[in-house]
Amino acid sequence: MVDRDERPIAGNDPAPTPFAAAVPGQVVLYRGVSLIDGTGAPARHGMAVVTDGPTIAAVAPEGELRSSDLSGAETVDLRGAFLLPGLIDTHQHLSTPPNREQAEALMRRQLYGGVTAIREMAGDLRQMADLARAALVGEIPGPDVHNAALMAGPGFFDDPRTWQVSQGATPGATAWMQAIDDGTDLRLAVAMARGTGATAIKVYADLAPALVARITEEAHRQGMRVWAHAAVFPAMPRDVVAAGVDVVSHAHYLAYDLAGDRPVAYRQQREHLADAYERFMAAPADAVDGLLDDMRRRGTILDATASLTARIPSSAPGAAELAPDVMRRLIGRARAAGVTICTGTDYESPPSDPYPSLHDELRYLVEAMGMPTREVIRAATLAGAAGVGLEHTMGAVRPGMLANLLIVSDDPHEDIDHLRGVITTVKRGRRHDRADYDRASATRAGATIEEGTPA
Repeated sequence: MVDRDERPIAGNDPAPTPFAAAVPGQVVLYRGVSLIDGTGAPARHGMAVVTDGPTIAAVAPEGELRSSDLSGAETVDLRGAFLLPGLIDTHQHLSTPPNREQAEALMRRQLYGGVTAIREMAGDLRQMADLARAALVGEIPGPDVHNAALMAGPGFFDDPRTWQVSQGATPGATAWMQAIDDGTDLRLAVAMARGTGATAIKVYADLAPALVARITEEAHRQGMRVWAHAAVFPAMPRDVVAAGVDVVSHAHYLAYDLAGDRPVAYRQQREHLADAYERFMAAPADAVDGLLDDMRRRGTILDATASLTARIPSSAPGAAELAPDVMRRLIGRARAAGVTICTGTDYESPPSDPYPSLHDELRYLVEAMGMPTREVIRAATLAGAAGVGLEHTMGAVRPGMLANLLIVSDDPHEDIDHLRGVITTVKRGRRHDRADYDRASATRAGATIEEGTPA
């Protein structure tokens, strides 16, 4: 062992970490804020939030703070502003295909746009593991990244995307993208996935119900989460939920719960989608309530990806025009059943857009799906943290939680687009002022703006 400040024997210098988390003893008082705590409760005005290093130390009405809370604190006066937990995008694919420069630019925009954590739902984890490390230690600005390693049936691996994320290796035979069948040693397969640094297994496609259940059991035994498509083909929504997965993605797949001609493989699902939608809309409104009740009882979270259905190339003729009504009914029934909904996108907006795609998803949930703004904010904060499996660590503003905060000018309960009025994002106690991002973006081809100065 050597002293941390000594130059390594190899002579290599450590990379600069200008965006590193605040250290214990760096105390900041955010005073005069209107607090939206992430639980869905009404805003509380005249509040103060104290951070100490990377965590929240105190949350109280400003007049009730003790002098010990303020000792040596830097004070940030935020009168008139609104403070809430950092946002969480629970469905991203920044490494499909891998492009380091683009991914860093998107992560930077996410952070300065209020996003403090994402789920990377499979891709080239060789790249994403390093990006996750770089963002965590502060070499680059970006949200915390929670990666998933993919498992699917062997037939899936002629998909061109699997080749993009397995360059230099064989799709289906890598630790981050594995072909699974009844003969697979699942103890070894899950252990290999863990070795990539992944948080979870993503159960993707072409797997039978019994195999989904076996993967889930082994992943949980080894301490990993399981994130799955809501239908895995041939495994249908009830099969996936019954397997015990933690999160299901893509609400529109729940329409396949009804009996009918069902696809037996992932590649067939688009040609069956219009028929599934038609059956669902013709059925009684409560036709999938049994499935949703099972999700609520089990604590299965729904990663809705609602706006995706308005963006993806329409599958079979007739599906696109039905999609909004199908999604509105499914999300409405899920809300009524008490299913926890989190906010994933499954896409990023063009690099020219000033804000990340999560803001589009939040607007879509309010305007097209009819979700109240309070519910949407909870879905993007505390429910998102639950989707990652870290609801006791982040996603709410209370003492002991990570100091991942978003501060905006106006009340997002009144208009969800007020979340785009970012003043600053705080990640692990370090401030990232939106003004720095806007200036740097405006002068990208000219003078360099120095970012990452100490909070």
